Amino acid sequence: MRIEENVVLAPYTTFKIGGPADFFCTVTTKKDLEKAIVFSKEKKIPYHILGGGSNMLIADSGFRGLVIKFVLRGFIWKELNSKSVLVTVASGENWDAFVAEAVSRGVYGVENLSGIPGSVGGTPIQNVGAYGAEVADVIESVTAYNTETLVFQNFSNKECGFGYRDSYFKTAEGKRYIVIDVTFLLEKEGKFNLSYKDLTKYFTDRGVAPTLASVRAAVLEIRGKKFPDLQKFGTAGSFFKNPIVHKRDAERLKKQFTDMPMFSVSENKIKIPAAWLIEHIGGFKGIESNSVGSFENQALVIVNYDKARALDVLEFAHSITEDIFLKTGIRLEREVQLLGF
Repeated sequence: MRIEENVVLAPYTTFKIGGPADFFCTVTTKKDLEKAIVFSKEKKIPYHILGGGSNMLIADSGFRGLVIKFVLRGFIWKELNSKSVLVTVASGENWDAFVAEAVSRGVYGVENLSGIPGSVGGTPIQNVGAYGAEVADVIESVTAYNTETLVFQNFSNKECGFGYRDSYFKTAEGKRYIVIDVTFLLEKEGKFNLSYKDLTKYFTDRGVAPTLASVRAAVLEIRGKKFPDLQKFGTAGSFFKNPIVHKRDAERLKKQFTDMPMFSVSENKIKIPAAWLIEHIGGFKGIESNSVGSFENQALVIVNYDKARALDVLEFAHSITEDIFLKTGIRLEREVQLLGF
């Protein structure tokens, strides 16, 4: 393991934005990870674990600490019984490559999560989700490294404290842990989740029965139309979470905006699509300012069109949140994580 100095971070993120880290290293083994953490402790500097760099915005000034590019690799497939399979995946593995492998093996559970950029290690932290599914639905356990006690620990699904785009690992206490690997419980005979309206329409229009391969293909096609090409533009995907409001607030908003879509989360909680708010209430869809814009095919996605600064992105996002708040009383919450601010 070699520790470098003043490494520009923009190329390591899908947003293609970010200044230099004071220190940077690439870690491929648990032993190297331990050495990196010891280095940060000896230098008395903060550290940050960088996986696929797909859900973050890094400051133009960079990061005053150690960035650890974590590329731990490996799969362990194990038949649990005649109906289920356990697979332990190292945190540095590419998420979509894992999904593709699961589909090719004919096991159910992650096909709706096709096409999500980033590494496996970031998925339990964020509890990533798409098209009616979340990783919390299939995670059996998580192995993590405690950077304070310097020991490896195992967390059950329940102990991970999963919530909407949330987990124990995002709490003040949980941030001391670094995800090493994730074990998923997948099914040999599963049911397809076509509850998401675009998926329902996809198969209804074609009049064919879904298969694992066709569900994955459908998700990739739908995502391809809604998200910009990462080879051309920078983005961290969905910039905001879908707000969840109290039922009484939802009823008030429904009277004011009669066509506002709403989805029941619990007896008193209602989820409202952030993309709808940004497009129909704010009118930001397709709008661009200082090389930053709300993507023309998906309002929820903020795009770096051409060498935008992190400050430009934050200012554009702030204009969205303030506008929506003034018009609805809803304060959109950022899904993208910040570093160096």
